[in-house]
Amino acid sequence: MKAATRQRWTSLAASFVLVPLLGQAALASSPPAATDAAVPALSATLPPGLPDLPSLGEVMQRDLSTGLAIKGFDPVSYRLGAQPLAGRAEYELIVNGFVWRFASQANLEAFRDAPEIYTPAFGGFDPTGVANGVAVESDPRQFAVVGSRLFLFRSADNRQRFLREAGLLAQAESRWKAVLRFVAR
Repeated sequence: MKAATRQRWTSLAASFVLVPLLGQAALASSPPAATDAAVPALSATLPPGLPDLPSLGEVMQRDLSTGLAIKGFDPVSYRLGAQPLAGRAEYELIVNGFVWRFASQANLEAFRDAPEIYTPAFGGFDPTGVANGVAVESDPRQFAVVGSRLFLFRSADNRQRFLREAGLLAQAESRWKAVLRFVAR
């Protein structure tokens, strides 16, 4: 091996050893990290007219790619027919920072008058997951209206289990507050 090549290989090997050591020394002597107040808020970089970014402890599940509550399905339509309807952009309403879409102006107005009636239970998370102590995202096409409450499920199996096992609802209700503390979007 030529002397120049050997020297390059030696300096390269030394850099693999020295760079991590120098990095650790620099971190140990660096000043304390800036507080959250010094970091600019991400919502300040959003275009005007959009709702704020989700935060820790957010109550309603929203689509991460679009920001729409229950993935853009019309929450009123669950009570009107056999299948939920997709909401339309021209019938959009922001309530408590969540963007809801509706199939018609009448559905939008019904929701605006009584959102607590049409909002899915457990923030749209699968109640079988909540009963197990975790927030599990749901598929808005897997649903059940039980009494006056709308429940969304991850799968048809979870829906069937929930409808079969009466104790799951009570278990989910007792664990919901604990689960909600750990919901981060």
